[in-house]
Order: sequence, then C-alpha cells, then structure tokens
Amino acid sequence: MTRHTVAPKGQGGRGAFHRIADAVRAAAPGDLVVIAPGTWTEALVLDRAVVLTAEHGRGSVILAAPAGDRPAVTVDGPDCALHDMTVWGADEAVPAVAVQPGAGLVMEDCTVEGGRMQVRGPDGEEAGTTALVLRRCRLERARLAGLHLAGAVRAQAEDCAVTGVDGTGVVLSGTARLNAVQIRLDRTSGSGVRLRGGARLRITDSAFIGTGRAGLLLEDDSEAIAGGLRIESPGAAGVHLTGSARAELTDCRVLGAGSVGLAVQDQAHLDVTDCAVVEAGANGLMVTGAARAVLADCRIDRSAFSAVHASGTATGRLTDLLVRGGAEHGVHVVGEARVELVDCGIRDVDMTGVAVLDQAAATLTGCRIEGAATGIRVGSAAGTRVEQTAVSGTKEIGVQVAGGTAALTGVRVNGAGAAGIVVDKDADATVEGGTVEDCGGSGLVVWTGARPTVTGTRIHRPAKNGVYLADGAGGTFSLVDVTGSGFPALHVGAAAEPLFRECRIRDCAEALGTDEGAAPELRDCTADNAPLVFGTSAAPSSRSGTAGPSVQGGEARGEAAAGGEDVPEERLEDLLDELHALVGLDQVKRDVGSLVKLMQTVRRREEAGLPAPPLSRHLVFAGNPGTGKTTVARLYGRLLKALGLLRRGHLVEVDRTSLVGEYVGHTGPKTTAAFNRALGGVLFIDEAYSLAPAGGGNDFGTEAVATLVKLMEDHRDDVIVIAAGYPGDMHRFISSNPGLASRFGRTLLFEDYNSDELVSIVEYQAGEHQYELTPGAHEALGRLFDLIPRAEGFGNGRSARQMFQEMTERQAQRVAELSDPTPDQLITLETGDLPAPATPTVAPA
Repeated sequence: MTRHTVAPKGQGGRGAFHRIADAVRAAAPGDLVVIAPGTWTEALVLDRAVVLTAEHGRGSVILAAPAGDRPAVTVDGPDCALHDMTVWGADEAVPAVAVQPGAGLVMEDCTVEGGRMQVRGPDGEEAGTTALVLRRCRLERARLAGLHLAGAVRAQAEDCAVTGVDGTGVVLSGTARLNAVQIRLDRTSGSGVRLRGGARLRITDSAFIGTGRAGLLLEDDSEAIAGGLRIESPGAAGVHLTGSARAELTDCRVLGAGSVGLAVQDQAHLDVTDCAVVEAGANGLMVTGAARAVLADCRIDRSAFSAVHASGTATGRLTDLLVRGGAEHGVHVVGEARVELVDCGIRDVDMTGVAVLDQAAATLTGCRIEGAATGIRVGSAAGTRVEQTAVSGTKEIGVQVAGGTAALTGVRVNGAGAAGIVVDKDADATVEGGTVEDCGGSGLVVWTGARPTVTGTRIHRPAKNGVYLADGAGGTFSLVDVTGSGFPALHVGAAAEPLFRECRIRDCAEALGTDEGAAPELRDCTADNAPLVFGTSAAPSSRSGTAGPSVQGGEARGEAAAGGEDVPEERLEDLLDELHALVGLDQVKRDVGSLVKLMQTVRRREEAGLPAPPLSRHLVFAGNPGTGKTTVARLYGRLLKALGLLRRGHLVEVDRTSLVGEYVGHTGPKTTAAFNRALGGVLFIDEAYSLAPAGGGNDFGTEAVATLVKLMEDHRDDVIVIAAGYPGDMHRFISSNPGLASRFGRTLLFEDYNSDELVSIVEYQAGEHQYELTPGAHEALGRLFDLIPRAEGFGNGRSARQMFQEMTERQAQRVAELSDPTPDQLITLETGDLPAPATPTVAPA
C-alpha cells in the first residue's frame, strides 16, 4: 500500500499533492491518501479503492463542495474509505456525498453537513450491490433526507447521529438493507426512518427524538426488526405500518407520540414484545383495515384516546398487556375486527375497560379490569367470550351485554358502582360460574326481551337485588346463590317468565319480589334453607318497584328508570333551583314555574276531597336542536314526582324508529311497548313531527299517533307525554290527529341561545373540566359566536360544547410546545385557542 500526501503549496515536502483529486488519480487501488489540515474545496470523485484520512484526526480536514449542484464526494468505485473527515455540501437539497450503484464506501469518524448522503444500488439484486459502512459518523443539516439508501444497497451504521434534517432522517427504498446499532436521530421535520418498497431494517440500542412526523414509518412490503429502540416525542405516530409491511419490536419505548403510539394499517403485521407506549396523543395501539398486531408483555400508559383500537377486519392478540390510565376505552374493538386478550390488565381508564361493538368479536381469558367506568361492554352479535376474568371497582356497570352476544365463564365482578352484570334488551348471553360481590346496584340485571342462561353464579351483598328481571324478561337461572342483598334477592317484573332452578337465597332483605303479572317458575329453590315457592312463601315485595339496578349516565339512566328503578326522593325547592340554574331559557323557566304552581293547586284540591279541574298535563316543546328540551323534560318529570303527581318521574326518550314498525301490524305493539316503559313518568318523543310526514299518504306514523292518543286516554293520570321538535313542524304534528290538539294544550318555546348564553355554557364546561378562560378569550368568544349564523344545523348548546372541545384541543397543541408548562398554563384558555371565524364550529343536528 502506497502512501500519498496532500498538503497546501509550500507544505508536505517533496512529492506532496496540492489537490486531493490529483492524489486520487495517482493512487493505485488500496493506496492511502493522507490529507493535511484545511478546507479543501473540490468535487471529489473516488473511482478506485482508496482510503482518505485526515493527518491530524477528526475535524482537521474539511472537504467542501464547490458552488453548484455537485456533491463534495462522489464514490464510483469499490472499497473506498473516508476517515476523520468533515464533508460540507454546497446546497442542503443536494447530496453532499453520493455513492453510485455498485460502489462501496466505509466512513469512520466523519461528519457530513449541509446535504444528505445519497447511496444508490443497482435496480436488481442480480446486478450486484452497493456497500456502505458508517462508524461514529454524524449527518446534519440536510433537506429531504439525512441518509437515503435506494435500490440494492447493503449498509451498516454503528454509533452514528442524524440531526437537523428538513425532511426524513433516514430513507430506505427499493431493496435496500440497513443494519443499525446505536443510532441517535433527532430534530427532523419529517419521519425519523422511512422504509419503502422491499426495504429491510434491523436496528438496536437506538433513539429517535423529536421527529416531525412518525418515528418509524414502514410502507409497501418493507420490514423492520427493532430492539432497544426509544422513540420520544414524535410529531405523529411512534411506529406506523401501512401496505403489507411487517415489523418486530422488542424492548422498545414510544413516549409522548403526537398521535398514535403504534399504528398498523392495510395488510401490515406488527409483533411487539416487552415494549411500552406512554402518553400517546391518540391511541396507544391502532389496528385498522386487514392488519394484524401481536403484543406480548407490553404496557400502554395514559393514552389520549382508547389504549387499543381495532377496526375494519383487523385482528390482534394481546398477551400480558398492561393498560394504565387513558381518556377513553382500554380496548375498543369495532367494525368486524377480532381481538384475543390473554392475561391482560386494564386499570383506571375513563370509559370502558373492553368495548366490543358493531360486528366485532373478542376473547378475554384471565384478564383483570380495575377502575374503569364500565368494565366490559359487548354490543356485537358476532360472539364474544370472557373467561376467568376479574372486573373490580368500576364506577358504573361491571359487565354489560348491550344487545350483543356474549358467553361469560368464571367472571368475577367486585365493587361495581352500579349493577354487576347487565344483559340488555334482546341481548344473548350465557353466564357460567363466576361471582358478583359488593356492587352498588343489583347483581345481575336482565332487561325486557332478554333471556340469558345463568348457571352456578354466586351473588354476594348487592346493594339492591341479587337478580333483577325487567318487564317481559326471562331466562334460565340454575344453581344461583344470592346472599346479603339489600332488596329482594330475586325481583321479577310484569310479564317476566324466568325459570329459577336449585337457587339458594340466604340473609337477604326478602327472597322474592314480583310485579303484577310476573310469572316466575321456581324449582327446588330455597330461602334460608326453606323451600321457596312463588305465591306462597314469598309475597310480592312492597319494595319491588324500586328494586332495579343502579345505572349512571345519559341513555343508561333512561333505560334504568324504564326498567323499574325509581328516581330518588327529591325536594321541590332543590329541583326548582336546578331549573333556574340552567343557562338562558327565561320564558321556559317561567312557564314551568307556572305549571308547577298549577299542579300544586291541583294536588291540594285532591287532598281536600275536591274535584280536580280539567287539565291536560301533556306538553309540546318547540325549539331547535341543543336548546335544552331533553334536560327540561327530565326535570319536569322529577318536579311532578316531587309533587306526588307521578309515581316515578323517570324519562323515556323515543323517536320515530322507536315507535313505528316496518310492516303491517308491527307499529301498534312497538308503540305500546315504548309507552309502557314510560308509565309513572315522562314519555319524551323527539322529532315528533316525523310521525306526520309533510306529504301525508299511507304512512305507519299515523298508526303510531292513533295508538298514542288511545294510550294517553287510558293512562291519563299515570304518564306525561312531551312532543318535541322544530317550531315550524310541530303544528303539523298536532294537526295530524283530532285527539292530539285536545291533549296537548300548551306549547313551550325554546329559543336559540344568544352569544352571551353560549359563552356561559362554554365557561360552565370549562369549570367542569378545570379550565379557565382569560378575560380576552371571554370577549373574543362572544364575538366569535356573534359571527356564527343561526341557520339550520346550528346546534345551540351542542355547538357551545363543541366549541369548548375545539378550544381544549388547540390549547393542548399550544401547551405541548412548552418545555415545562406551569399549572396555570395547563388550565388557561387564551384568545389564540379559539378557532378562526372563517371556520365556525357547528355541532351536528
């Protein structure tokens, strides 16, 4: 090997070259070129196997590209090497180092600045490969990419850094292969590493920090194997797979992703072992399309959306996954997705631990769910199995089969805030073994139309009933033990026909409570070791009317009341205070106050033995969406309950789809069933005008109206009907049947909220969620609401809530840019958090 020296003129001694290119041309393959310190401005071409090294070590020699679009170094030969060099590109958008197809380059202890490294291989493997080795190198200040490997390239990188790239840090395309160890990648405006085509990546003990987009992005048929990889604060997903890409992650961490922690789409496949996703800005894991994800011994903490979301026809297997915290569900399975959970733990999520909806299905084995709002919710008929799983400390229901199909085996529910297990209307469920302990409502609730099969289940110390069957429910209950219930151990609603076989009841307030028309069948059942026989040893319970489950929140409250639970006793004064605390609605408040005074007079006359004056209690609520009609209707029922004029005061909300059938003979029974659920309370018919279409003609809605008129007459003292809808359409509804006008004698008009009232709603929402508006934001918000047109589709209160949500999202984006936000910064909503006036927030009608 011959040594060639390059030095400035007057230095280097006899035989020294004064240009690097001259030394390279003079060198034979395998020769060494030693370069003296200085900045050498050349467009260097290495067309043979030579080694260039800095005489005085790293940083002493700078190879600078001349002005223009040529690289500083072009490698066109095999087995070339650069040691201890700094390479400067002339333009950050142009390669500073270009390695041509079939060439080879080793760079050790080098820095490349002001342009990317572009390495190209032949188009096909049969044409050979391009070789690249990087050791202890640094690539910085490039555009488009820091390192781009394209085609048949075989590359190895060890202990290198890629930083300050206006684009993607590392791009692999075609059939490129990269084996990377101890790589640090930070401050890229695009993704950290992007794989396309059939590229392959193996990376270990590395870190991607602060990428503008995804940390690791795989597309097409690319593959990656990563171990000990830390992805911190990516602007988008931590790891994102699309197409038919595949990836294996072991001992990796994704921290503070701007969106999804791990995203798997299309036909991609992701295998993850011993990894953690912490504080993802959306889902911890999202699997969509026909993708598949397999996780083992992993952890997902504090996701902004559901920790795991599967949709489409995606599949997943989760083993020993621990989910801790999160703003939505622990595992959310929708579409036709299929997910298997084995020995997983889910703790302290704000919504449901595991939710299975649409046509999706899940299998849970040996899982633990703690502290969710609802433990498990199944709303899919595709068939979900839950085996040997524990649900504890839920705020609401432990396990809910909501119109779907589920098989529960060995499920343990402990400390649910409401009912332990709920089988909703028409749901298909089997419950085998398992226990329900110390729940705040009933142990097992079966709604109208449901007929579960329950065998060998033990229910201990429910605050209400052990088993509660709503009107028209049924099922078979074998070897069920109920101990220590606060209400009757078994409650059977009207027209319910369950079979209880070999059930044991001990230490309960009462053994059996029934409503009129109940028809339970008891075979070999005992209560405190004495035979239990319907109609003999167990009289109907005086408390059976309040023996329903305790269900909290929105629609669930309405269904609970409809199933038999009374609204608690409330003081009239407190309810009136609650009414007057509502934002706006001044005329509505006065009208309701007048009605209350009228009803008080009616009650006093009745108590005095005087005849009540002729009075129609049914009302029309006319107003646009979001003006508080449902809220006031619910309060009105509670007010009449407090006055003693309604037995229960609950609200049942229905619309056309709840009343009108699909074929001849279907509408009457359907309307009657809905009406019966409201007996003792309020039937609230939303968009009531849809029962009387503008075109008239032969419509089943007219049959629903006729059925309602008759039922209102038959039960005139036991129900309030409130018809609600747009002001302009309600007159058509009232005129559609002669009996309606006489029964709806009063209309309450719900006017749209003005801007000040909408601001008050936003401020109320802010207070509920521990935010505060600055005075400037308060004023700007009012001006913004002034600009929003009150056209059809304006959501009133819903628009205000939507506005608040958008403000918090924009505030979160702003605060995320702060390195160490103060507590005041975390709760303050500023003027800049408001959306632009040109894009007003309008909630859907």
